[in-house]
Amino acid sequence: MMQRNGGGVGAGGQPWVLRRVRLTWLSFMLFFILVFFPLIAHYYLTTIDEAGGPDKRIFGPRPGGELCEAKHVQDLCRIRESVSEELLQLEAKRQELNGEIVRLNLRIEACKRSIDSAKQDLLQLKNVISQTEHSYKELMAQNQPKLSLPVRLLPDKDDPGLPPPKSAHVCRLRSCFDYARCPLTSGFPVYVYDTASYPWGESLDPLVRQAFATSVKSSIYVTDNPRIACLYVVLVGELQESPSSPLPAPSALEKQLKALPYWRSDGHNHLLVHLSRKSMTQNFLYNVSTGRAAVAQSTFLEQQYREGFDLVVSPLVHALSEPNFLEVPPQVPVKRKYLFTFQGERVESLRSSLQKEPPQSFEEEMEGDPPADYDDRIIGTLKAVQDSNLDQVLVEFTCKSPRPSLPTEWAMCGEREERLEVLKASTFALVISPGDGQLMASAGNGMRLFEALEVGAIPVVLGDHARLPYHQLIQWSEAAIMVPKPRITELHFLLRSLSDNDLLAMRRQGRFLWETYFSTSENVLGTILASVRTRIQVPPTPIREEPAQEIPHKVGKMAGTDANLADNGDLDLGPVETEPPYASPRFLRNFTYTASDTYQTWNRAPGPFHLFPHTPLDPVLPSEAKFLGSGTGFRPISGGTGGSGKEFQAALGGNVPREQFTVVMLTYEREEVLMNSLERLNGLPYLNKVVVVWNSPKPPSDDLLWPDIGLPIVVVRTEKNSLNNRFLPWDVVETEAILSIDDDAHLRHDEIMFGFRVWREARDRIVGFPGRFHAWDVNHQSWLYNSNYSCELSMVLTGAAFFHKYYAYLYSYVMPQAIRDMVDEYINCEDIAMNFLVSHITRKPPIKVTSRWTFRCPGCPQALSHDDSHFHERHKCINFFVKVYGYMPLLYTQFRVDSVLFKTRLPHDKTKCFKFI
Repeated sequence: MMQRNGGGVGAGGQPWVLRRVRLTWLSFMLFFILVFFPLIAHYYLTTIDEAGGPDKRIFGPRPGGELCEAKHVQDLCRIRESVSEELLQLEAKRQELNGEIVRLNLRIEACKRSIDSAKQDLLQLKNVISQTEHSYKELMAQNQPKLSLPVRLLPDKDDPGLPPPKSAHVCRLRSCFDYARCPLTSGFPVYVYDTASYPWGESLDPLVRQAFATSVKSSIYVTDNPRIACLYVVLVGELQESPSSPLPAPSALEKQLKALPYWRSDGHNHLLVHLSRKSMTQNFLYNVSTGRAAVAQSTFLEQQYREGFDLVVSPLVHALSEPNFLEVPPQVPVKRKYLFTFQGERVESLRSSLQKEPPQSFEEEMEGDPPADYDDRIIGTLKAVQDSNLDQVLVEFTCKSPRPSLPTEWAMCGEREERLEVLKASTFALVISPGDGQLMASAGNGMRLFEALEVGAIPVVLGDHARLPYHQLIQWSEAAIMVPKPRITELHFLLRSLSDNDLLAMRRQGRFLWETYFSTSENVLGTILASVRTRIQVPPTPIREEPAQEIPHKVGKMAGTDANLADNGDLDLGPVETEPPYASPRFLRNFTYTASDTYQTWNRAPGPFHLFPHTPLDPVLPSEAKFLGSGTGFRPISGGTGGSGKEFQAALGGNVPREQFTVVMLTYEREEVLMNSLERLNGLPYLNKVVVVWNSPKPPSDDLLWPDIGLPIVVVRTEKNSLNNRFLPWDVVETEAILSIDDDAHLRHDEIMFGFRVWREARDRIVGFPGRFHAWDVNHQSWLYNSNYSCELSMVLTGAAFFHKYYAYLYSYVMPQAIRDMVDEYINCEDIAMNFLVSHITRKPPIKVTSRWTFRCPGCPQALSHDDSHFHERHKCINFFVKVYGYMPLLYTQFRVDSVLFKTRLPHDKTKCFKFI
């Protein structure tokens, strides 16, 4: 057992030794293979390449591109060649840029030296320009001095007094008025006595006293300083008699007048005003010695009235109430139901007191010494016309309830409303003067005249001795028919012979006189003061302008020029204005108009141009149409021989070769559209400035950058959102020409320039681009507004139109307030209202230029005109405006001004050039 185990050990030890020997041998072989075999292989391969020659090399490096002959490395070779080529190119560019940098550095140094030299030259040029401007201003001051308002002179505090006249009954301005207290530049200060400060103040009619006080507060001439006053006004009537306050006796009234603090013993430069509110007004000043004080009242006897010194005024019918224009009948149709009417009853006839013989013939009565009384013959003739049934007339010589009247005067019948209804159906209204030839003016006849003018009945005054209100200043023949009483038999023939055009012109003129001088208490007082001021030749105070409250704004970068608007090729639209904006001369006729135009302008509707605009309280509106339409003292270009085409394009020419216009742009919370429109005005010739009427209560955005167009942009804040703000006479507008334009209007520069040139040839008209017309709707018997394309037009929209600044005064201060109220109500129709106004004043249609009918910019937000109710409101506006004016003032025209030679390049040798057809 033990042997068997021991044998196992010995037997098992031999394989273990063998395994160890094998492991050692394997390790040796592995070491040999890994170390020596690569070395032997490398040596062998190297030897083979050397033995085979350079051409037989297999593993060694190959010269040139032999390695690339191997297919598996061809792509890598191409990449290497491409990279190498790019590196060579970059290196060449680097060297070229280094050379360019060196050359640029040399040029920079040269430019620096040139800049220093240019600065020196610029400084010298500035000095030359400054000297030239100074010389130019000196020449302008010598040849065209700038006129302005003269210095205001006031009267001395100490009144030296006047030499006594021969008689107070022969007073004239030259003998009873102290001109020294009213210098031409005094401004006509008027001091009005307080009615409560004199004894008869308590007896004054309360309505008259209150209306007078209200009118005084609104007058621009009234002053509180009596020491500098030119005129002193005393209200002496109408008086009311009552048991507690009886009328003062003539002697007592005379003493009370002399006791006034500034009467100065004779009352010179005083005006005693007696306003009649009733048809029968006692002439209680007849037996009162008024000294050198002038009298203004409605009733005068011939021996009492001092021609050229006293004033015949109209009665005060509307004491505190304003006339309702909607109740005034229209002026058309011209012929009404009755040819003429008269309602009245004689209070007392002179025939019963002056002569008892039977009626004589006209020739016998005119040859007689006593004053002839034609009342009986007038009654008989008018009744014969009524009985003939040739025309429908209404004459009544008895009244159910006659109104109190003066002796020999025809008493008025019935109430005022009843009389107005009859006059509304009358073409003519007879006004028979009193039978007493000594009664040259009466309150009763003044009432008849007032009521006839109010409702559009043409007054026919029988009696050439009658004095109508302000007869020395108003040419009544343009609104009334004056017929001597001996021609009563020819009256019917005379009235039937008048044409419709003449009747309509007289009716329109009568409406103007009534509205301007008689309709309200303010107009009555203003007319009285204007009469005195006109007589003593003191120019009126200019009307106030609307003060502009400017909104500060930030100006951004210089605005660019839209190629579509300003690229006109080689066409010169106008010279480049390098001087500051040029305002239109405003005071070119400081005094001469007072003497030359007074009579003409008192008797016509206000003309389209006034160097001195006025308020409605000052009816004297002198016209400068002759001044602007004729020579103005400027020397025409080319010595008056006409210019060539190029000269025509480069200058305005004409009698006013230098003139600019102002753009007035209305906007409401459309900032982006506004900025684009302002940028389009950059480079526009003859532009003075841009006035942006900011119609929104919200101010512009703080970060809003306004474009720099090289001219002032004035942003005006308004009190409320109103389309009437477009036509306010802003004081920042210093040119006569205004281009009213919407913020989304899209007009080219050449179109604007052409419109400006056309307006300068027709300064009293509206000149614009989009035309519209009115039409009569037969089915509904009303007027319609039409915007369809047509060969005929009657309106030009003021969203892109030129007009004179004078119309801004008329629109804002003279045009009836009812029209402006309707514009505010509908937020519409302001352009229609302006067209109505201008056509009413001028009796001319507007002028349309170019064939353009629309001017909206593409892509702009929609405006108010896109609303569905827009056209319905405009229909209503037209019909309402017709009621206010009493007739349709718009006039049709087929005339359109198109540019023919405006863009034509004429040879320089041409001596004549016409602008449009």
